[in-house]
Formats: sequence, C-alpha cells, structure tokens
Amino acid sequence: MPVLVDGDEVIIDSPAVVEWLEAHVPEPALFPRDPARAAEVRVFVDWFNQIWKRPPNLIAAELERPQPDAVRIAELSERMRAAIPRFEQLLAARDYLYGDFGAADVMAFPFLKYAVFGLPPDDDELFHRVLVDHQPLAAESPLHAWVRRVDAHPRS
Repeated sequence: MPVLVDGDEVIIDSPAVVEWLEAHVPEPALFPRDPARAAEVRVFVDWFNQIWKRPPNLIAAELERPQPDAVRIAELSERMRAAIPRFEQLLAARDYLYGDFGAADVMAFPFLKYAVFGLPPDDDELFHRVLVDHQPLAAESPLHAWVRRVDAHPRS
C-alpha cells in the first residue's frame, strides 16, 4: 500500500495519495480540469479501488488457505478476465485511459503491468503472481502499448 509522508501528515492508500498530489502538486494535472471529466475519472478510480482490486486480493487470500477452493478461484479469475475488455475499450483511439495521462493510469498501471511484463526474477509476492496468472492479454490488446507508455513516465 502506498504511503505518502508530508511532515506530520501521513496519507495512505492510492486514491488518497493521488488526491493529495493533485491538491499539492497540481502540475502536471492528474485529473481533467473540466469538473464533469474529473468526476468520470474519480468514478473509475473508485471502481478500480473498490471493485476491480477485490478479485486478485481474494484469490491471493484463497491460495494461502490450507485447502484453496479451486471453484472460487476460477470464479474470481473470470471476474478479472471480464474486466480486461473495459480497459481495452477505454483505450480505443486514445493513448491513455481517459485521454491524457492521469489518475486512472496511475491507479491501474501498478496492477495491469504484470499482464505485460510478467514477474521480475526476484519477485516472489503471491499477489503479483496472481496478477500475472489471472489477467492474460491477447497479443493485439492495446494494454501492451499502454503499459509501455505509462512505464516510460518518470517516477519518484
């Protein structure tokens, strides 16, 4: 979980960190300036954080049980696979999920990158393995190019 520390202020969780950055470091903007477009991105961020992230977390938890429920894992895996076309449709005729690089890309990239890059050799995190194994991409998926574009952005 990302943590941002600013003096005595501690901000946890990706959406809160992104909102803090938008308020304190407004350039480059992470949300569109148009209020309606910004609200659309916030709906995506909420969906991603509250809905999309649940299946991979639940799969990882199930795999850690003494006797994982294969049927439950398959159901959750299908939910992950079913979300892939949503991301791909957001990329129709544009380079980033909501047009310009922003909060939606920042939120989704750390999770979707595993579908493109796989696991680094020294990564033994079960959750990351779940992200590799349960969100396969077709060769023509626009997510391949999107991951590479987002990965090219500077990080701190």
